[in-house]
Amino acid sequence: MDPIDPAAAPSGTGCADCEAASPQGWWFHLRRCAACGHVGCCDSSPAQHARAHAAAAGHPVIRSYEPGEEWFYDFTTGTTYERGPDLAPPQHHPVDQPAPGPAGRVPARWRTLLHR
Repeated sequence: MDPIDPAAAPSGTGCADCEAASPQGWWFHLRRCAACGHVGCCDSSPAQHARAHAAAAGHPVIRSYEPGEEWFYDFTTGTTYERGPDLAPPQHHPVDQPAPGPAGRVPARWRTLLHR
C-alpha cells in the first residue's frame, strides 16, 4: 500500500479518537494520516492518537492538520518533509477552531498535561 493517497479526505475537523472517547478527549495539535485521512492528535497531546493510528493501521506518514503548516512526517524513518503532494481538501482544521481544542474541553492546566 502506498503511504500517501492524495484522494483520501480528512476524517473530520478534530481528532476522531478523542471525539469518539467516553469521556471525550482534547488535543494540542492535529495530524492527518496521509494514507487514509484519519485525523488524530499529535505526540504532545495526552492521548497521542495519530501515532497510535499509524502503528495500528500500518500508515506511517502523517501531515500536519494545522493552518499554515504543510509538512509531512514518517513515523518509520523519523523523517520530516517540508512539503509533499497536495492532499484532498480541507488542508487543515477550521481556522476558528482553537489549539489546543476543542473549545470547552481543554482543562485549565492543559500545559502540565502535554507530553514533551
